[in-house]
Amino acid sequence: MRKRWFSLMAAALLLGSTLVPAAPAMAAPTFKVPFPCGQSWSGQTRSGHSPAYAIDFNRTDDLGDPVVASAPGTVDRVTDLGGTSYGKYVRINHGGGYTTYYAHLNGFNVSVGQSVGYGKVIGWVGSTGGSTGPHLHYEQRLNGSDIQVRFNGSLALYWGTKTYTSDNACSSGAGSGTVDTSGTPLTVRSGPGTNYAAVGTVADGTRVTIQCQTSGTTVTGTYGTSSIWDRIGSGRFIADAYVYTGYDGYIPNVPRC
Repeated sequence: MRKRWFSLMAAALLLGSTLVPAAPAMAAPTFKVPFPCGQSWSGQTRSGHSPAYAIDFNRTDDLGDPVVASAPGTVDRVTDLGGTSYGKYVRINHGGGYTTYYAHLNGFNVSVGQSVGYGKVIGWVGSTGGSTGPHLHYEQRLNGSDIQVRFNGSLALYWGTKTYTSDNACSSGAGSGTVDTSGTPLTVRSGPGTNYAAVGTVADGTRVTIQCQTSGTTVTGTYGTSSIWDRIGSGRFIADAYVYTGYDGYIPNVPRC
């Protein structure tokens, strides 16, 4: 009898575990080339690089050229390691476990805790740390591990050298809207959908800055039914169906997340 009892318990636990839905993965931001709009840079990847998936960017006489945020986020590290390793570098947290690194900088233009958008100058190309010449060492990471770099969703060249032309902040880069919920606070989610965790609320009537827009769970709200979600901060999304933007869809010139 005891053997049968334990077997039934094990079966129940197994069934219960299969019915628990997995937490949805956070969508990756739309990363842009980390230089001002229209600039072309030579990006090199090599298997012996550390970490392997980093890109080294160069162009002629690039010392002191501006480096810009490749996606909206919050600066969480501004560090000077002196004459070793990354030297002067910046890290930006984009939410959902995604971060970007900008190393060997000549100087800083941001501080820890600062929110940045596309095209924000975060520093200047340098040759600090373990660098042997001016260049930008750039990384994309997920949960601390380096990942293969993508720009506008397209995989960078591995392994070799390729010219990348930036479309970073070629448009206005941000939009705005007013929350309209007829008095009820609007739930802010960690990702673009109602299945993501609630991370706060926005009061009815609040004017919000929309960093980028993406598709997610379809929601019926004040302005009809829509699958558009507006990113209003790092890891903070609200349903566009409750936001007056002046447009019946995506806002022109606001980037996709």
